[in-house]
Amino acid sequence: MVRKKKLLPILNEVTITDVAAEGKAIARVNDQVVFVPFVAPGDIVDIQITRKKNKYAEGRALFFHSYSDKRIRPFCEHFGTCGGCKWQHLLYEEQIKYKQKQVYDNLTRIGKIEADEWLPILGSEKTKFYRNKLEFTFSNKKWLTQEEVESGDSFECMDALGFHIPGMFDKVLDIKKCWLQEDVSNSIRLCIKEYCLSHEGYDFFDLRNQTGLMRNIIIRTASTGEIMLIVVFFKDDRYLREALLAHIAAQFPEITSLLYIINEKCNDTITDQEVVVYRGKDHIIEEMEGLKFKVGPKSFYQTNSEQAYNLYKVAREFAALSGNELVYDLYTGTGTIANFVSRSARKVIGIEYVPEAIEDAKINAGLNKIENTLFLAGDMKDILTENFIEEHGHPDVIITDPPRAGMHDDVIKTILFAEPEKIVYVSCNPATQARDLSILTTKYVVKKVQPVDMFPHTHHVENVVLLTKK
Repeated sequence: MVRKKKLLPILNEVTITDVAAEGKAIARVNDQVVFVPFVAPGDIVDIQITRKKNKYAEGRALFFHSYSDKRIRPFCEHFGTCGGCKWQHLLYEEQIKYKQKQVYDNLTRIGKIEADEWLPILGSEKTKFYRNKLEFTFSNKKWLTQEEVESGDSFECMDALGFHIPGMFDKVLDIKKCWLQEDVSNSIRLCIKEYCLSHEGYDFFDLRNQTGLMRNIIIRTASTGEIMLIVVFFKDDRYLREALLAHIAAQFPEITSLLYIINEKCNDTITDQEVVVYRGKDHIIEEMEGLKFKVGPKSFYQTNSEQAYNLYKVAREFAALSGNELVYDLYTGTGTIANFVSRSARKVIGIEYVPEAIEDAKINAGLNKIENTLFLAGDMKDILTENFIEEHGHPDVIITDPPRAGMHDDVIKTILFAEPEKIVYVSCNPATQARDLSILTTKYVVKKVQPVDMFPHTHHVENVVLLTKK
């Protein structure tokens, strides 16, 4: 017996009222919340329900009866299909208003936080071409848009170089122009694609069957003008590899670091792969306030360089160092914050899980002739213990910038044991930050909250909180 698929309802002339998590907007119909992407508060739409639960539903806009005054025409031709930049249809001033609200709601509702001062969000001066790193995927399973499917055209070439379609690991949207990274990134990507399509042997990767030659490219740019390109091949074909890399080198002499990887694994991660220099250096250099930072192919560096500088300035301002303090920089990464504040501290101890990042941190300290930093690698909850505090000294200030999951309970417990005068908590996830703050407030008061927008046209927001001991 074939079970008929239940048809979900269409809701007519519904007013969108607010913005929710993950970039979706909200409508309320008969006391039920409906989440809808690519709409703006004030839009009046017909909604096709796509998923129905007891307490909420999800849907998509079928028809717009009227448009919100908060809406703007998206500038990217891939908007709505590509998984990024989901808020391009919102005026930027509206985007940052909702991000400010997201921070406030998370901290007050989840963490029950009462702050002395809620500072206005720092918007990004650049809202286009603001990223310094992008990764593009080769695929022989090009994603066809609704318009392409309805056109009835036959597509002889199904090769794509672009971004994964959300939720579909083997489908890739072919990108003509991306507005996230300096335009040289588009030129490099399109040149590589054209060369591969016009020469024999450069098969685009089949993600499902794990076949083909061309796998990924990663492009990193720096404020210094330096450019890194990493070409990832699935197999080692020296003749084809050398021909392509020679072509790229000739076409783009401005690339200062041309690298390649042979990745025969099932996944795309390169952290465990050998990186080979074809031409130039094995790194690029970023600069911030005269400090130089070496960025390698595997290095973590904030992807919005200009806003990273503003974020770190807020952290330094909140720390208000006099030059006599012992500072712990937790989740230090490549030591960017630690080295950035070192001039104003007696000593800075940076701790990070990734050993390669700690090696970069040490190199960056040496590059800038910084001698008052100590960098240690290991799991934070295992390194940062009461014994560690007794050995290295009770910090005057702790700066912490954990991953999205927030801090482990043991780490928070040790921070409370250490009892620094100030804690500066930098977060890319206000929800987990709120959870951690609710524990820290047993001994600390939240003095200031400063959101920073690192990623225009997305729902993501960074937040910096200053806590002082009660």
